[in-house]
Amino acid sequence: MALLFGACGTITGQEPAREQEQGVRANPFYSTTDTTTLNVPLAEWQRILSPQLYHVAFEKGTERPFTGKFEGEVKDGVFRCAVCGSALFDPKTKFESGTGWPSFYAPLAADRIQDRIDPGHGMIRDEVLCARCGAHLGHVFEDGPKPTGLRYCINAVSLDLGE
Repeated sequence: MALLFGACGTITGQEPAREQEQGVRANPFYSTTDTTTLNVPLAEWQRILSPQLYHVAFEKGTERPFTGKFEGEVKDGVFRCAVCGSALFDPKTKFESGTGWPSFYAPLAADRIQDRIDPGHGMIRDEVLCARCGAHLGHVFEDGPKPTGLRYCINAVSLDLGE
């Protein structure tokens, strides 16, 4: 009997992971072509997105360093907002910052992101948001490489890599 309950627990434990993998694919607001600004209630985002993506994107969470899916990886394609699909960063602007989060020295286009002052955690930082959906992506710092001198430090869970 205990073995039966243990097996059920394992199956149930796997379902949330499957839901997380389907989080973006089941998202009706995700588009690689639509640039219309979204105004979606937080309750709807919470219903659609995986718990981790919702936490980072709308509760200003931060994933642990050196755990993201793009650690050290540079590929062809475009880095997109994992919440809405907006094109955000060119892989050619990605660099190894040693911080444990994907880092870029410039956005794909200035109108794809928004900067906002973030006074949290006892310091003043510039928060980076997706301009289309308002999702928290990370922060920008003035310690990056040339040509901009900027380091967009972005949570990997906030990004998709696609065409």
